[in-house]
Order: sequence, then C-alpha cells, then structure tokens
Amino acid sequence: MLNQKKVVVVLPAYNAALTLEKTYREIPFDIVDEVVLVDDCSKDDTIVVGQKLGIKHIIRHDNNKGYGGNQKSCYNKALELGGDIVVMLHPDYQYTPKLITAMCSIIANDVYPVVFGSRILGKGARKGGMPAYKYIFNRMLTLTQNILIGQKLSEYHTGYRTFSGEVLRNINYMADNDDFVFDNEMVSQIFMKGYEIAEITCPTKYFDEASSINFKRSAIYGLGVLRVSLQHRLHKWGIIKGKIY
Repeated sequence: MLNQKKVVVVLPAYNAALTLEKTYREIPFDIVDEVVLVDDCSKDDTIVVGQKLGIKHIIRHDNNKGYGGNQKSCYNKALELGGDIVVMLHPDYQYTPKLITAMCSIIANDVYPVVFGSRILGKGARKGGMPAYKYIFNRMLTLTQNILIGQKLSEYHTGYRTFSGEVLRNINYMADNDDFVFDNEMVSQIFMKGYEIAEITCPTKYFDEASSINFKRSAIYGLGVLRVSLQHRLHKWGIIKGKIY
C-alpha cells in the first residue's frame, strides 16, 4: 500500500513469454499489493511463465479480444480487487517498472488522479530506438489532439498509465473500442469528466521482443485517433453526443 491506498499492477499480455519475467522482477513489491496478468490468447507460454512466477490473478482470453479488450479485463479485475491505484504496465519490458513508485506517489498524495509515463518528455523515445516515422507520426498526432481537445500533453500514445480507482469507476471504458484506439478514447473520457493528467519522463526500449504495430496498423490507428479528437470537440460544442461519454 501507499498512503493507505491499495496498488494493483495490471499486465495486458500477448506473446510476452520472453519478457514477462524480466518485467515482473522489477515491480516494486514494497508498495504493490496485487498483480493481474491478462493473456489475450497468446500463442506462446505467457500463461506458463506467469504461473511459475506465482502471479495469483491470471486471466486467459479464449479468443483474442484486442488491446482494448485486454485492458477492459485488466481494469475490471483491478477494481474487483479493490484497487485504489491501478498501474497499466506492458509486460514486454518496453517501459521500466522502476517508475511505478514515482507514478503512484503522485496519485497517493492526491496531486493528480492520472499519471502517464511519457516517452517524449526528454529524449527517451529516439534514444530508446523509436523509429523516426513513428516519432514524427506521434508528434503530429499529439499536436492535432492538443488543439482539438484543448489540452497540453506531450503525448497521448504511451502505454504506461496509472489511474486512481475513482477515475476508472467514473468513466465508461467498457464502451470504448477493443483495438488500439481504446487508449485515446480513455484519454478523451478522462478529460471530458474534468480530470487532469500528469506526465513523468519515461525511458523506453525498442527491441525484437517488444510489441509494436506495423505501418498499416499505425495509419489505421492514426485515423481513429483523429476521429476521437474531432468527436471530443464536437461533443464539447454540443453538436453531437459521443456514445463513449
């Protein structure tokens, strides 16, 4: 616990057998109470590795539900366990678990209700091997999103996120898309509810075992992000009523 608040780390996994143990070993268990592993119908031994590590809460999807569908199972279980602070950590070791304490402290001390680990603050993204086209794509999308949503995040696309239980209970994340655009729909919902998001500089690693989407899926994701941002603005203006709100 941290400041008498229960901390739950959720691991949305897909083919993470080669990196799960390394990720798990760096989780700061001096403050983390529970770990939830959700395996999205992996084709490798992710479940076996999780069991060997002694992870108590393991959920396996019999069919692949997608990145967003995986997170829905993660957050549902975390709230069921009574999580006051919920950390979404990718088990592919692209983001360091060593920042969990810092991110949780911001929420535990009631400074901000949501904290993102940003690859863009500082020089972590390119230094860690982010492909140039993804970096440029990230910057262009983030600029457009900040204009449309009326915020000032350094990036909307990080997969390292920490939430207060209150935030997760007060947004309808179950209405969100089951694919990668889920993350951006959640951000839109969070801002629409009036919550603020803090960011902390986060190094990142790009390597063969780390999860990544190809150019085609990146383009589809980008179009989805623009749709969400435009929908956010039109909903704020009262022109349309977005179903995710």
